[in-house]
Amino acid sequence: MGKINKNGYKFFICFIAGLMCGCIIGSLGISILVSYRMDSFYKKIEYLENTITDKDEKLKKLEKAINNSDVVLKDIQIFLDFPGFSPEQIEQINNLEIEKAIKEKYRSSLGKEIKNLDGDILLQIIDKRILKFDGAEYQLKVNKLILTEILKLWVEISVIEVES
Repeated sequence: MGKINKNGYKFFICFIAGLMCGCIIGSLGISILVSYRMDSFYKKIEYLENTITDKDEKLKKLEKAINNSDVVLKDIQIFLDFPGFSPEQIEQINNLEIEKAIKEKYRSSLGKEIKNLDGDILLQIIDKRILKFDGAEYQLKVNKLILTEILKLWVEISVIEVES
């Protein structure tokens, strides 16, 4: 058998140290990738859970009304109109927030029989209402309302005041 000289030990120690550093760096890199993916999945799960709760609420109201043979209000559609606004100004306005606020006002009407709903009262719920979003005040004006299984509203938006 041959003897292992001093250089052999140095190479062996260097190889073991490199192997350990590689394992540590590799496991650190994998854990960073996995944690990033898990965070993105948690955000997606939260979004989907919110969607499910909205759909469940809607479904419960519709299930209550399904026993009746009468026509019930199933959904709300909102059409926003911005007269006198430039396309750049329309892009700056958060349409989703405005639609969400309007739908929230009519949420209690979902699942009710249409014959029991009064169009004038539905019109007055948001007509001439002022909403505040992102430092601006918007006044709503209902131009048209159609009441069938789907409540359709044509709403005109005008800016009252913008804070700088």
